[in-house]
Amino acid sequence: MPQNTHLKINTKLCGEVLELAKGYAKVQLKTDAKMVADEEGLIHGGFIFGAADFAAMCAVNEPNVVLTGSSCRFIAPSAKGDVIDFEATIVEQEGAKAVVEVVGHCHGRDVFTASFKTFVTNEHVLKG
Repeated sequence: MPQNTHLKINTKLCGEVLELAKGYAKVQLKTDAKMVADEEGLIHGGFIFGAADFAAMCAVNEPNVVLTGSSCRFIAPSAKGDVIDFEATIVEQEGAKAVVEVVGHCHGRDVFTASFKTFVTNEHVLKG
């Protein structure tokens, strides 16, 4: 299935799509020095959230999908060099609205979970 959304996103910072199916996406984030927040190599949570958001958008896979809300949990820290796989699945859909659950896995355990509310607009949000 072709990717129809977020085609210009920086995959080095937000992850790379590994799998795409109707209502599902798997995105992999390879963390590196650009994402580090301190001397210990802790990855800033914004990069983790961004990759999870990207996975959610890809699960919806519509050109004009936008994020309207979210709730998330950072379960375990991530460090420079970690490879995090995000699996996103649509769990509710009603018309243009969808709820996407995302889980981030690394080293055989969950490190992040989130629920994203999305909406597909008729035209790009920056038009008009």
